[in-house]
Amino acid sequence: MSLPTLHNLLRPLGSTGLKVSPLGLGTVKLGRDQGVKYPTGFTIPDDDEARMLLAQARELGINLIDTAPAYGRSEERLGPLLRGQRDEWVIVSKVGEEFDAGQSHFDFSAAHTRRSVERSLRRLETDRIELVLVHSDGNDLAILEHEEVYQTLAALKQEGKILGFGLSGKTVAGGLKALQQGDCAMVTYNLNEQAERPVLDYAAEHGKAILVKKALASGHVCLAPGVDPVQASFELLFAHSGVSSAIVGTINPLHLAHNVATVARILGRH
Repeated sequence: MSLPTLHNLLRPLGSTGLKVSPLGLGTVKLGRDQGVKYPTGFTIPDDDEARMLLAQARELGINLIDTAPAYGRSEERLGPLLRGQRDEWVIVSKVGEEFDAGQSHFDFSAAHTRRSVERSLRRLETDRIELVLVHSDGNDLAILEHEEVYQTLAALKQEGKILGFGLSGKTVAGGLKALQQGDCAMVTYNLNEQAERPVLDYAAEHGKAILVKKALASGHVCLAPGVDPVQASFELLFAHSGVSSAIVGTINPLHLAHNVATVARILGRH
């Protein structure tokens, strides 16, 4: 019996014209192992392991890959790893957060935004990035209202260097404002945290894109015995019509296959 895949379950990424798999592959674990909020430690995969993980994701029907300058070496590793298959992926990257020597620092200026996107293009060995999100420090509204990052991303979209932009934020007010002026909001939404649900509601009403981060609560979800936390998490997410895709950052091939099978089963019933 063949394994369930997501090939026939692509969904619109809001009104960008792009279609994405309901699961995306997060790649922080390809680039850094410091300052990450997972319950257990992990070893960064080598190039062969990373290549096999990406090949497995493609075979399972995943076409969305999520990276960021703040994910250590993630972008610069993905460039060579994706050579020859660039057109098969929708790439999401970020701008605003840098991670050096174990510390994050933030810069939302116009100059840094442009420099960061152009550096991401070089690292990823590509002429465009499908979606660039502002990597918020938590002060979502202040960033959107007083910094130049959103206007600069709009200009980069006009130039064709990026195809869409939005905010990976932490507040309802930030998510709503990000969607009014941009294409996408990346929100936290899981069995433990549902405060940003109004952002999902707005996206569903206005044809905007939602990417979900921490869909499995970074591996921290614990439920009653006999309840599959992965199944329960994805049931919650995909019950909401606003969700375009959930980003899951696993480097475990068994977890990846289980996640895909679970989502395929849930969406196959709808």
